[in-house]
Amino acid sequence: MDRFIEMLRNISPEVYQSLKQAVELGKWPDGRKLSREQKAMCLQAMIAWEADNLPEEQRTGYMGKAECASKSQPDPAAELYHPANGSLH
Repeated sequence: MDRFIEMLRNISPEVYQSLKQAVELGKWPDGRKLSREQKAMCLQAMIAWEADNLPEEQRTGYMGKAECASKSQPDPAAELYHPANGSLH
């Protein structure tokens, strides 16, 4: 693990961009397809590099502090379970 961390510290912004593009496209710049293992390793490297080099809001997977948009909308099914006005139930 120490070797992996040391390697991450030596990644240049250009290498980071190359890894990011490879993950986005699913292939290396020369056209070879990324294997699942390569994609997983690239993602790990990207996320670790971003943690040391980018502000939180620019990192992969950042969702912000706001709630999910679906939580701000009323649930139409919830009305089915509300008792009617004047009901004793």
